[in-house]
Amino acid sequence: MTNHRTRIQEYIAAHPGEHFNAITRALDLAPGQTQYHLKKLRTSGQIVEERLYGRTHYYTPEYDAWERGAIAVFRRETARDILFALVENGPSRPASVADDLEIARSTLEWHLDHLLEQGLVKKQRNKYNHVTLVMAEPDKTIQLMDEITPTLSDKMLDRFTRLVDTLLAEES
Repeated sequence: MTNHRTRIQEYIAAHPGEHFNAITRALDLAPGQTQYHLKKLRTSGQIVEERLYGRTHYYTPEYDAWERGAIAVFRRETARDILFALVENGPSRPASVADDLEIARSTLEWHLDHLLEQGLVKKQRNKYNHVTLVMAEPDKTIQLMDEITPTLSDKMLDRFTRLVDTLLAEES
């Protein structure tokens, strides 16, 4: 195996769920080099590719489909913050989570769609049809969250979205 391919494989093992651009930047490789070696690693079964939410994420084969989806969502700082709020506060109303995190309700719902789709959060309704957010797999989720940290670019994107939300809310 070439040195670049080994570096890519080791990077993915240490940073599961990273996307193409993050791998290219972190390893200071040309996009064509990264693409070539990722294809070789994927073809040989040494890595797994998962396309979610506009990005292609890469994993080592030991992660199952649920874990791959969860990790892709964890790469978003705001989604992680929502999960941390539910861990800390327990089942919560969406409005209180949005208020606690100081994010727009639309931003919360965007991330909730992904958290629901990946089986990380459930919406429970009471007899008055009020929604409460509940972690679907709290133990598995917490354990997996401990392993994953969003990249700087993911954090910057989330923080920019929060800034825009704040500015738009102030204009209303």
